[in-house]
Amino acid sequence: MSVTLTDVKYILLDIEGTTSDIQFVHKVMFPYSRERLEQFVLSHQNLDEVVEAINLTQQTVKAEQGQDIDLEGAIATLLDWIDRDRKHPALKSIQGLIWQEGFETGAFKSHLYPDVKPKLEEWARSGLKLGIYSSGSIDTQKMFFSHTVEGDLTPLFSNYFDLTTGSKKEAISYEQIIDVLGLAPNKIVFFSDVPAELVAARQKGLRVVHVKREGTASWSDVPEVESFQEISFIS
Repeated sequence: MSVTLTDVKYILLDIEGTTSDIQFVHKVMFPYSRERLEQFVLSHQNLDEVVEAINLTQQTVKAEQGQDIDLEGAIATLLDWIDRDRKHPALKSIQGLIWQEGFETGAFKSHLYPDVKPKLEEWARSGLKLGIYSSGSIDTQKMFFSHTVEGDLTPLFSNYFDLTTGSKKEAISYEQIIDVLGLAPNKIVFFSDVPAELVAARQKGLRVVHVKREGTASWSDVPEVESFQEISFIS
């Protein structure tokens, strides 16, 4: 498979299943945060970010279930959201703080597919701008790419977008990204392994490419690649 794209100015990238093996997130990062979440929240319950995340968790439970929960209930809810892989800003904030400790102590380094760093560097050298759109918080994204097995990749990226922009499966989120970047939608290409995200981006005029890594089902509705090495850009 190969894809040639013309007149692109900006490359927007998903992380899990696109630049990095989703199993690293689910088998390393998620268990690490789950094991430490309760103690972390109890030990840092006066930290502004933790207070905000707990309040948001309580508000969500109240809105969805009609019940008030205390700190213990909020912790139980966050653990349940990890198990269900719920993309909730409160959970992503708490996980980001825990992962920061993991990255900084060297407990783990971020996985990258071997084709990623060379191609990102090549694209950046050619004048293309690069950005990330992930469900993980912006701080987590920066930590992720500053502690990879291939070193610090953060100098390659111009922008980071997370759930504060909106759900990756909702078209309105990509409209906000377009506004931030100040580019015509057809100058932006979005790479992801998730068809629903690509559908949403395409609804707002972005060009899209499905990234089919090992374990990802093929999806023929849009251009598809198995490696960044299969992508070419022409001015």
